[in-house]
Amino acid sequence: MSGIVIIGAGECGTRAAFALREAEYSGSITLVGAEPHLPYERPPLSKPTSGAVQMKLICAQEALAGAGIDYLKGVSASKLDTDARTVALGDGRVLGYEKLLLATGARPRRLASPGAERALDFRTHADAEAIFSNARTGRNVAVIGGGLIGMELASVLRGKGIAVSVIEAAPKILGRAIPSRFAERLHARHMAEGVDFHLDRGVAAITDDGVILTDGSTVQADLVVSAIGVMPEITLAQQAGLATGNGILTDVHLRTSAPDIFAAGDCAAVSQPGGGHIRFESWRNARAQAELAARNMVASVEVFAAIPWFWSDQYDLGLQVVGLPQPPHQSVVRSFGDGELEFYLDGGRLVAAAGLGIGNGLAKDIKLAELLIAARVHLDPASLADPNVNLKTLLKSARAA
Repeated sequence: MSGIVIIGAGECGTRAAFALREAEYSGSITLVGAEPHLPYERPPLSKPTSGAVQMKLICAQEALAGAGIDYLKGVSASKLDTDARTVALGDGRVLGYEKLLLATGARPRRLASPGAERALDFRTHADAEAIFSNARTGRNVAVIGGGLIGMELASVLRGKGIAVSVIEAAPKILGRAIPSRFAERLHARHMAEGVDFHLDRGVAAITDDGVILTDGSTVQADLVVSAIGVMPEITLAQQAGLATGNGILTDVHLRTSAPDIFAAGDCAAVSQPGGGHIRFESWRNARAQAELAARNMVASVEVFAAIPWFWSDQYDLGLQVVGLPQPPHQSVVRSFGDGELEFYLDGGRLVAAAGLGIGNGLAKDIKLAELLIAARVHLDPASLADPNVNLKTLLKSARAA
């Protein structure tokens, strides 16, 4: 056989390649990436410095070579044959594998309205360069989609003095995964910064002049950006006959329906103890799943049970959410200074927490909340609400008990 092949050279695929060496795998490792660059991080794309889009590399070429990782850049996988254990590439090469990791990530969800091709996506380094090179002071930018990516982009553009209109089909922005109290605070901040909102209206068409909405009104725009979410990249897996749904379905060990193929990162939907599969989209999840998949491909049988976590920076505000807040959960709010924490209890046990404050000021509290969640402890709501009660003290008490 020909060692381990990894399809996808983003955070997940690249980290998995190095994690294989850390797990003392001595066979060949081939990392296949569709973009013509060294592997890079995506979060910095929305934070250009001195007018230039950042490319923060995950690793240098020397690090890949030093770890014995064969990196094939600028080439995509076109066909997976699970019986022959081969992957055909777009340039005609065919790779054999002993085990395979699908780290294919996600692709932008496409608009279906007339003129959709006029809208720019925001996913890759090339996308970011196209947006920021065309977004200049004095121009109007219409952002379609009021989710995290759209709102982060809006905050950056407003920071450059660029007029921004946000179009969202739902009645409110940030309606997915963001606690409503924090979504409302961020909405108010965007309005104070001058962002123009068009909520509860869809896109009828995109023209040279801007965006025609479903109510017949027009949003004038020199540049239109589509930020309506992403879809897991599962085409290769589907065509190969692997089990798929909202992602490539895996068991708790990140193994797919084919025993020698694993999936991790944005493309993977992981089996849950209570039934069903969940896809976790975040930088940290991509890294955690990559490392676990690598160890399991070598010898381990570890279960993926990481607590979901993500963050978002908008203006000078930092949002962090750990766990999966749900409407039935009991909400406990702790306010102090310019920040606010919200804890979520299920039957008295802490299962999630969220925070919004200036910069990274609440990061320590969110980390302590994550440790409390992992400890699976029952907590007194009054103690959680009291800003004078140190979360570290609650954690020490929980561990002692």
